[in-house]
Amino acid sequence: MCGIVGYVGHRSALDVVLDGLRRLEYRGYDSAGVAVVADAELAVERKAGRLQNLETRLDEVGRDNFAGTVGMGHTRWATHGAPIDRNSHPHRDATNRVAVVHNGIIENFAALRAELEGLGVEMASDTDTETVAHLVGFAYGDGDTKGDLPASVRKVVRRLEGAFTLVFTHADEPDQVVAARRNSPLVVGVGEGEHFVASDVSAFIAHTREAVELGQDQMVVITREGYQVTDFDGEPAEATPFTVNWDLSAAEKGGHEYFMLKEIEEQPEALANTLRGHFSNGRIVLDEQRLSDQDLRDVDKVFVVACGSAYHSGLVAKYAIEHWTRLPVEVELASEFRYRDPVLDRDTLVVAVSQSGETADTLEAVRHARAQKARVLAVCNTNGAQIPRESDAVLYTHAGPEIGVASTKAFLAQIAANYLVGLALAQARGTKYPDEVAREFHELEAMPDAVQRVLGTVEQVKALGRELADSKAVLFLGRHVGYPVALEGALKLKELAYMHAEGFAAGELKHGPIALIEENLPVVVVMPSPKGRAVLHSKLVSNISEIQARGARTIVIAEEGDETVRPFADHLIEIPAVPTLLQPLISTVPLQVLAAEIARSRGYDVDKPRNLAKSVTVE
Repeated sequence: MCGIVGYVGHRSALDVVLDGLRRLEYRGYDSAGVAVVADAELAVERKAGRLQNLETRLDEVGRDNFAGTVGMGHTRWATHGAPIDRNSHPHRDATNRVAVVHNGIIENFAALRAELEGLGVEMASDTDTETVAHLVGFAYGDGDTKGDLPASVRKVVRRLEGAFTLVFTHADEPDQVVAARRNSPLVVGVGEGEHFVASDVSAFIAHTREAVELGQDQMVVITREGYQVTDFDGEPAEATPFTVNWDLSAAEKGGHEYFMLKEIEEQPEALANTLRGHFSNGRIVLDEQRLSDQDLRDVDKVFVVACGSAYHSGLVAKYAIEHWTRLPVEVELASEFRYRDPVLDRDTLVVAVSQSGETADTLEAVRHARAQKARVLAVCNTNGAQIPRESDAVLYTHAGPEIGVASTKAFLAQIAANYLVGLALAQARGTKYPDEVAREFHELEAMPDAVQRVLGTVEQVKALGRELADSKAVLFLGRHVGYPVALEGALKLKELAYMHAEGFAAGELKHGPIALIEENLPVVVVMPSPKGRAVLHSKLVSNISEIQARGARTIVIAEEGDETVRPFADHLIEIPAVPTLLQPLISTVPLQVLAAEIARSRGYDVDKPRNLAKSVTVE
């Protein structure tokens, strides 16, 4: 989820691009770079770290060297290659005439890279993006697309697999910028004698509010005079014009009042990106697999170690991994793990889950596990972070940056990644046949669409949140995989609304928590499927009846068509019917919206709750 901006016009391209990158820095802050066409040459500078590092570097080399009116820039959220200078964008071809910036993942880059290396190309980075620069350079230099940048780009993008927004400049084409998109956002800004391309409108809203949204597998060429949209075959294509009616602050949030709601709505994309590329030739594949199938077959016990929401994702994973692999799974708070002297050996797999990859407690748990000779697999959202570097294997979640402190899209991506770990274990151990692994993966692939459907309930849930804003406490109940969802719902409410909230396994209700039930107390119940878990469903219906009889206000999350719960629900939130183990991916979403709206209604900063930090780097 990198930030991209491109410009052709009458202003200083460097000034326009840097201004756009400042507004896009929330999309990626591992590194930043710019390319400007100046005096028939490409002036390129890039630097790891925050945008300020790049600006300092530009001052050192002299901004006069970037005196042109055509250029582009990039803020990176690393996917392939560590966040260091040589992996920063823009990337160039061997002639230094082509430059490209990229948001997304090129799934078949390894094959393309091998092809280029066979032609004698020496790669200057570890990224998937650099391969595209070289391919366009070859296409531009020879064959039927020689000397034609748009045609060269079309020729190359037809070969690419995955998700990408790509923006190109060429030193020999000083009056145009070419961009293409597939499964990744791209908008065009339409100005007077100037045009822009960007990841989102916040990059150019200071200059124009007129925009065009490109569709899937479309390409655009922008010049000072106008823009032309085609498909990847070069045929004219329709794009959707619109006028931006948000202010700048809202534009950075995609028109939303706060980042958290924007990030909730990005969850289908985060899930799709996390799953993309992990099923190839009929097999589950991880990102940095330094564990062989034999290593995975030797595993006789799994620990999941994590903190906060990541810990809840591990609790969900326990149900799936044990079911698919028949391996015992323990889920541990990372802060407690090493202090209780867990029993670990060479056949133990420790799955360390951390959004930032720098969580201090989880990092220390990883180091303790490695010292005991256990194998460690990291699930992380940050390429090149400390935890992945110290692990035996890595699965990146590709959710993109989260600005809101309370985790949303990173949490759902962690659940999906944990499922992939479970399937990889089942595959290696033979506890699932290849067709069963494929079926489970394809059911996972359907989840982004299911989440998108749930997002259609946002306004209903917001209205409920406003009604509940004056409540003193809220209880959450669930069974099976609904229990970790209940814990996560309670955590979100504590984090954002500073309310007393507790999540319970519903079977424990009569063992103490039912004493808390009183008149008008909101109780959120996450219902299992009446088909997939019929026994548990009937037991939870009894629980709802008991708490309703004591005057509680029942808020029930249940499958569409589950009429048996309707008489017991004061508020019914319907979600699509999905396989039981996958339900947390959709039942969590209304709870995120509910917590955020209660917090907003109480006058709190949804994105920056008090006393909390996004990444906890001290124990």
